[in-house]
Amino acid sequence: MRTISTDDAPTAVGAYSQATTNGDILFTAGQLPMTADGELLDDATVGEQTRQCLKNVEAILEAEGRSIDDVLKTTVFLNDIDDFDAFNEAYSEFFGVEPPARSAVEVANVPKGAAIEIEAVAVAD
Repeated sequence: MRTISTDDAPTAVGAYSQATTNGDILFTAGQLPMTADGELLDDATVGEQTRQCLKNVEAILEAEGRSIDDVLKTTVFLNDIDDFDAFNEAYSEFFGVEPPARSAVEVANVPKGAAIEIEAVAVAD
């Protein structure tokens, strides 16, 4: 296993890495709607929060020479499932005709008061 880190996504704080890979598959940590500078967009719309989460995923993938097109599956954690349509509209901007598999679930609380967190699994080789 090898860890992945980039300054173009929020720094991992705590006992986790931005991403890990075994050379075949890449797993990102859950990405919050936080800029690389550490600004949390918790007051932004769900669509804006979704876009920031996915920009973070993109930055991590790009650090490994991969792209959003290499994503096989995402897991999405929403504070409120009623935000699904707004999330889905923004999410669709990142994935083309053949989007990855996805799970989207409502959770009691996303860290730091955000409305959404997104993690991804991608091809690494």
